[in-house]
Amino acid sequence: MSDAQSLPEISVSAFAQRRAEAGTALQLLDVREPQEIAIAAIPGFQVFPLSQFENWAPTLAGQLDPHAETYVICHHGMRSAQMCQWLIQQGFTQVTNIAGGIDAYSMLVDRTIARY
Repeated sequence: MSDAQSLPEISVSAFAQRRAEAGTALQLLDVREPQEIAIAAIPGFQVFPLSQFENWAPTLAGQLDPHAETYVICHHGMRSAQMCQWLIQQGFTQVTNIAGGIDAYSMLVDRTIARY
């Protein structure tokens, strides 16, 4: 999978439903920057800022389950798509990009989350 078009994606509404069904069984990753997380965040996501890739990439495989159902979010869905591509290249088997990112989530799922 070399382009973002071929990545598995899920709408924010479908993700919210999947999360409600699965509870804590999901592996949730947020690749936004710390200052973005300070403005708006969804509880339960582990933060791996894409700009700090060099810091966390060497140890990520040991921190995460490569076979767990994994969802990745960012602001609009572009950085999370990059992360999904990288995870798949690392052997992760169930990676899904959250289309529209936290911006869409804040509009369509949880309006208490700030938009920026």
